[in-house]
Amino acid sequence: MTTSNVIAIDGPSGVGKSTIARAIADRLKYVYIDTGAMFRALAVFFHRAGVEESEETKIKEALETLKFSYGESEENLVSINGENLTLVIREHYVSDLASRYSKVPEIRNYLAKTQKEIAAHRASVMEGRDIGTVIFPNAFLKIFLTATNETRAKRRVNQLKEKGEIVSLEQVIDDITKRDERDSSREIAPLIKADDAIEIKTDNLSIEEVISKITMLEHSRKGEMN
Repeated sequence: MTTSNVIAIDGPSGVGKSTIARAIADRLKYVYIDTGAMFRALAVFFHRAGVEESEETKIKEALETLKFSYGESEENLVSINGENLTLVIREHYVSDLASRYSKVPEIRNYLAKTQKEIAAHRASVMEGRDIGTVIFPNAFLKIFLTATNETRAKRRVNQLKEKGEIVSLEQVIDDITKRDERDSSREIAPLIKADDAIEIKTDNLSIEEVISKITMLEHSRKGEMN
């Protein structure tokens, strides 16, 4: 049985998931759900609170009382206890934090519930690393975006440069390699391509070309369902 209202876009960091998913949602009039932003926000919250990812009891207790808000506006995409974390979560150091805290079962369960609640009533484009395998295994369209480590690192360096943050290409490649290994080898919801996902290599494709491909796939898949 398929979940006809969800497009799942998975893949490692730096392949353009957020940009592409946001554009597709806008074009198709779907709701865009940035799961990475959710993980990043919680990672920043617990890091600032001095709670390590190994302290699962403290994490569970905090999740029971904190106020998590997503999608209020583009400028206030994600906030916790009233604090807007939209800009903070895009800083380079947060990538490593998110990868570490995303291994915590309590955090994954908390956000899985949140994501399902958002997508329960509206057609959604959801991107992350386990959307098509764990969160919505019955999504009607699954996409897995890929690119070489060097391509992904160059994109990330350019993004950070635009924000005034200077990081070497070698450092970003090293960070990406370590994060991929950690995300792919974790016991809970590892980064893997779903068997029925369509893989798109983005190295030599423009953003518009990738968007067009996925949009055509959505139209085709909807036609098959009807």
